[in-house]
Amino acid sequence: MATGNLAQHVADGLFAMEKHRADEREYRFSVPGQKLFIELASEDGREKFYLDLYRGKRNVFKVSLQNRARQTFSLRRLDVNGRKHTNPNGQVVPTPHLHVYREGFGTSWAEPAPLDIFSNLNDVWTTLQDFMRYCNISKPPIIRRDLFT
Repeated sequence: MATGNLAQHVADGLFAMEKHRADEREYRFSVPGQKLFIELASEDGREKFYLDLYRGKRNVFKVSLQNRARQTFSLRRLDVNGRKHTNPNGQVVPTPHLHVYREGFGTSWAEPAPLDIFSNLNDVWTTLQDFMRYCNISKPPIIRRDLFT
């Protein structure tokens, strides 16, 4: 996604940073094929982040959740019920899988989604909650659960 490169220690620091919703807007995420880009901020407001949500158009169980920093740098992306992923070394990783930023590679590497972090990958709402906790979003955006099926 990014054209530049972040040093690994910078990316790790951004990922670990506490993140808060940027506003009190209420989001709805129920339409197949819908993409949402939700702005977040660091606790002191100096860094901007984004929580990107995507739901498949044909397969509504296909979900991609991403945490970005500095507009273009993907720090983590979780893909559920999508295609398998091939890492740069040729290793094939089935879905669900988690992309983790690596200096020089961005998020082109993936690993199986850790089940100790993601408690129920068959439930989209639970997966979103787990992903936000994992990304240290301590004051999450307001997303209506009743529309998140």
